[in-house]
Amino acid sequence: MRRIVRRSVRAILLDEEGRLVLIKRIKPGQAPYWTTPGGGLESTDLSLEAALRRELHEEIGAEADQFAQVFLFTAPAGEGVSVQHFFVCRLLQLEEDARTGPEFADPSRGDYRLDRVAIGALSAVDLKPDALKEFIEANEEALLSL
Repeated sequence: MRRIVRRSVRAILLDEEGRLVLIKRIKPGQAPYWTTPGGGLESTDLSLEAALRRELHEEIGAEADQFAQVFLFTAPAGEGVSVQHFFVCRLLQLEEDARTGPEFADPSRGDYRLDRVAIGALSAVDLKPDALKEFIEANEEALLSL
């Protein structure tokens, strides 16, 4: 069994119209791709959900509710593996101006644009990881019903 070298939480965040709230990553010299909001666990996080609430506020200035863990993704990372816990949740409010973090102050890291995408239109975007995109497309009805 390989050691977990990184653990993170990410949101399959749905807005009031059932669209996914995603981050479009635009990095110099790379094709754009989309990702779900979230990030790494910190030692002060009391739970996975608490970590995700913190990350949603920091990364996109959002508050959400109705959290349910629905997907787990493991990938090789360095000398071990990275584990991502995905939660489906509902967007309550979004204040893009409330975003914080070094990524927004460093232009060399590229752009982090918020984008809303209908699950039925997900095939038109390059959502990472690929396994998450497949999971969302295969489980659209179940995710929207949560």
